[in-house]
Amino acid sequence: MDMDGWLLRFYLHEGELHRGRAAWEWLLEQANSLGIRGGSAFKAMAGFGRHHKLREAKFFELAGTLAVEVEFVVTDEEARRLLTLIHREKMPLFYSQMPARFGVIDPESAEPPSLQRSQ
Repeated sequence: MDMDGWLLRFYLHEGELHRGRAAWEWLLEQANSLGIRGGSAFKAMAGFGRHHKLREAKFFELAGTLAVEVEFVVTDEEARRLLTLIHREKMPLFYSQMPARFGVIDPESAEPPSLQRSQ
């Protein structure tokens, strides 16, 4: 069964801490405790942010300066709970939110998932 919801992406520095631990790790753990079905963290190879300073994964690059993207595919209610938690924790995170349709492909089904958008 397909569901409509959101793709939430949060962008953090790999060395950023929250409550004494890596902020990306804290975010994944909190999402898990909220019952969100899954989340992933991806470390950037290169990038720049609002200060327009290019960072690259090179041997001499300072540790902790690259971005980590943490993403979740969530329902409306899960998105609300996660965003409320981050706001309550006073974490100044840059994020993006995009509509998403998601589900699990059923190999026993006679038809593949529909590409039609829900109305």
